Amino acid sequence: MVVYGLQEVFSCVGIAWEALTGEKTETRLMPPRIVGRTTAPMRTTFNATLAADHTFDEEHRTDVVIVGDLFFEEGGSPVGRWKEEIEWIRDQYERGAIICSVCTGSMMLAEAGLLDNHEATTHWSAQGTFEECYPRVLLRPERVLVPAGLEHRIVTSGGATSWTELALYLIARFCSDAEARRIAKIFLFGDRSDGQLPFAAMVRPRQHEDAAIAESQTWIADHYAVANPVSRMAERSGLPSRTFKRRFAKTTGYTPLDYVQSLRIEEAKQMLETTNDAIDDIASQVGYDEPNSFRRLFKKTTGITPNKYRVRFKSVVSA
Repeated sequence: MVVYGLQEVFSCVGIAWEALTGEKTETRLMPPRIVGRTTAPMRTTFNATLAADHTFDEEHRTDVVIVGDLFFEEGGSPVGRWKEEIEWIRDQYERGAIICSVCTGSMMLAEAGLLDNHEATTHWSAQGTFEECYPRVLLRPERVLVPAGLEHRIVTSGGATSWTELALYLIARFCSDAEARRIAKIFLFGDRSDGQLPFAAMVRPRQHEDAAIAESQTWIADHYAVANPVSRMAERSGLPSRTFKRRFAKTTGYTPLDYVQSLRIEEAKQMLETTNDAIDDIASQVGYDEPNSFRRLFKKTTGITPNKYRVRFKSVVSA
């Protein structure tokens, strides 16, 4: 369901990645609220229960309004509908909110007059009705996501599942491209033809109180590219090599070598997502003098080649 899907995704912004991986991130939160005519539970067309957090009458301002998909009976017309909702949407727009829609929700924006002389998209099945009822809208049914208007304060998206593209677009816009990529990985948004591995990240190591191992983790976080990293960590810990490896695995859940390789691959992912550096150069920067060895390890870890990973995640937030 679009509403609860959006609610879950936005609730995870700035929170879920650190909980899953242990990596600290600095980003704003995007707490969602459901707004409607009443807070009493209601049944949707498809028999799901939906309850609003706030009513239109309550005095509040929001940064973003998203109208979900709308159901029309056969032969039904959108003209003249949603007067109370439209009044609230117009008020939020005048207060500076970005107004968005998913699927046929764009018809409510058109009925509100917000799409006049602007490009917009909708579900392909509603194209005929849309063009008949709202000829002043520049309909682009072939597009999935259409930012329009002054400062792109109106954003429409196509079919019902296009809410995922809309969510990533808004997260990138309000937080960062990096946070949008993190959310895409958590929820497996995008091309899943290669399975889950391309989306997976290094899982948070176990929490422990072994000071020698904790110091090794802190040091290797900044020195993962050094030669012979496991030997260097063992030497710094003051423990015999076999003892160090056993304690490291017991306390973190990773062997020392797997831990270092995971750090290197995660850094390589970041560089592939955010830079245009050559793949051989990235391999060298994360500690692999032999590019082919890096490529084999990367594919084993992620399920895809470094180049395919770059193509997939560098464009994850494009409109």
